[in-house]
Amino acid sequence: MNIPVKTLASGFSMPVFGIGTYGMGGLSTIDPANDDNADIAAIKAAIQRGVTHIDTAELYAQGKAEQLLGEAIKGYDRQRLFIVSKVYQDNLAYDNVLKSCEESLKRLGTDYLDLYLIHKFNPAIPLSDTLKAFDELVRRGLIKHIGVSNFCADHLKEAQRYTENKIVFNQVHYNLVFREPQRKGLLDYCQQNDVILGAWRPIERGMLTTDLPPIMKEMMQKYQKSAAQIAINWLVSQPNVVTLSKSTNISHLEDNLGALTWEMSETDIRKLTNEFPGQQDVSNRQPLSDEILKEYNNQQ
Repeated sequence: MNIPVKTLASGFSMPVFGIGTYGMGGLSTIDPANDDNADIAAIKAAIQRGVTHIDTAELYAQGKAEQLLGEAIKGYDRQRLFIVSKVYQDNLAYDNVLKSCEESLKRLGTDYLDLYLIHKFNPAIPLSDTLKAFDELVRRGLIKHIGVSNFCADHLKEAQRYTENKIVFNQVHYNLVFREPQRKGLLDYCQQNDVILGAWRPIERGMLTTDLPPIMKEMMQKYQKSAAQIAINWLVSQPNVVTLSKSTNISHLEDNLGALTWEMSETDIRKLTNEFPGQQDVSNRQPLSDEILKEYNNQQ
């Protein structure tokens, strides 16, 4: 299938749905028992079904996820793919950013990244140094676009002041339950300032597909769609929002892709936004950077 894209006024565009690679090759360290072939096959299966947006990071399994992705994309037309990676929060000094990017490219077996992200705000390293390195990577042609991850609106604004390029993307924890980007004005900021918000954990690791509340059952019945499809469609129906989800199960992947072939009414989008139960104001996994800064200041 052809995955729909979202395009900013700046001209930047990307697919509304992608796959993640966290957990491939291991978690924060390499898992020697990991089934590498299964991970490679899962990526290939996604590409064969039209998924071109693939997200990874140098942090994931100490770079092993990038290596597996590099193996999986061999033989595919690189220009058809949209590859995203991230520099680890401890590597945000100027020279370290350049080194991290070059090493990611080697592991991926590609000459460039479509989008390169600051993985997490680090108050101990000046954003100006980090963004200066990102600008240099753009000049060298090693990255096409600049983004961030887990940034609050204030830090996103600050980062934009330090780069000669536009920051086009902020990847954050956002779904029907975890609403921090919405509560703290980040979603509004992105929509008003030509930035795409990339929502990770769209179905909250399956939580949104079990113990279904009445409103989810109502939507599933009305649209004849699965819970995962309702949750993903709710996200990508919002202006400037795209999402990504890791799945090594082909049937789960195909179910997720079924979220992209229909439209939810604006009334039902609002109803889910306002009435879905158990909403949380702050991420339980990765709070936005204002919370990180608050914790950092308390430790000083």
